[in-house]
Amino acid sequence: MRVIDNFQHIGEENAFAVLARAAELEAQGKSVINLGIGQPDFPTPPHIAEAAIKAIRDGQHGYTPALGIAPLREAVADHLNQRYRAGVKADNIIVVPGGKVTMFAAIMMFGQPGKNILYPDPGFPIYRSMIEFTGATPVPIPIRESNGFAFSAEETLPLINADTSLVILNSPANPCGGVTPKADVDALVRGLEAHPQVAIMSDEIYDHMVYDGEEHVSLLNYPEIRDRLILLNGWSKTYAMTGWRLGYSLWPDAIFENVRKLAVNAWSCVNAPAQFAALEALTGPQDAVTDMVNQFDARRLKVLDALNELPGVSCIRPKGAFYAFPNVKDTGWKAKELANALLEDAGVAVIGGPDFGITGEGYIRVSYANSIDNIMEAMNRIDTFLKKS
Repeated sequence: MRVIDNFQHIGEENAFAVLARAAELEAQGKSVINLGIGQPDFPTPPHIAEAAIKAIRDGQHGYTPALGIAPLREAVADHLNQRYRAGVKADNIIVVPGGKVTMFAAIMMFGQPGKNILYPDPGFPIYRSMIEFTGATPVPIPIRESNGFAFSAEETLPLINADTSLVILNSPANPCGGVTPKADVDALVRGLEAHPQVAIMSDEIYDHMVYDGEEHVSLLNYPEIRDRLILLNGWSKTYAMTGWRLGYSLWPDAIFENVRKLAVNAWSCVNAPAQFAALEALTGPQDAVTDMVNQFDARRLKVLDALNELPGVSCIRPKGAFYAFPNVKDTGWKAKELANALLEDAGVAVIGGPDFGITGEGYIRVSYANSIDNIMEAMNRIDTFLKKS
């Protein structure tokens, strides 16, 4: 058998490979602290889980509309309007089985040979993987430590040309924890006026996780690009619901019908009890979200101090998400080799920067979605390892 050539271009998300290797080592009796996977270590809040259980007991376990149940789509629109006063309509919302589905759909719609798609680098690895699968040319937007790991409108706009079909943005950002300031977003939107053919996908999955008084600037706040804006968001990070596989997206009128057909062809609908859990997440108490973000903030400060005390390591202050992206160039190690050695020899799982793009060399991603005790023990192990190596 021979599959089509495009499958040779599909990459992967190495965080899952690291997670699997960590599990193998633990099965062998080795202690491993996982600072690799981007997953909150908190349980899904009980009132959300109970809503799914109630839905099952009430018989809500059949097919739903492909776009999602109407009350949930309304709740998403209400949530976005309360946060951003953006005039979002439920008719433009689609509930999807996880955040990746939105990027898959958007890139499939705008990627083909002869087109190019801009994406952040370092960035979520599935962006480039899917761009290459479609045959489009991936064009990295440099995300630089010198710019606080935010994207720069000044660097991004010259990368756009007549063949550009889609620009992907992500703030707060994975893997670097950068938050792009409003001035850069303003400048980018102004520059995009000269490129009306370009669609924009804004990945805002970490929108609640912003620190130090920084502001999350949603692309929803810019009516001049709403007719070509795709918004990616969901429940996985904010509500500790990674395994529920729930996301939502907002689509412009011009392409909404295309996405609806894709939903019918690809996933039919999102499982019904999970949708009722998502509804409770948005409409129920938000105390758990506030508590989780406060705890992430406390961990962020601890991990930042600890990283900057490690030999050969420096780390700028992450402003969002739950990741630090320390510079390890002065350790004498290549980033992926260091990440592998830390897992195998020190029992600490982190991700090498090159797994997030060509500009990721010299950095590792450290997730602080773990307890402070575990984080500090991991830092001690890394310190011991670096002093011996």
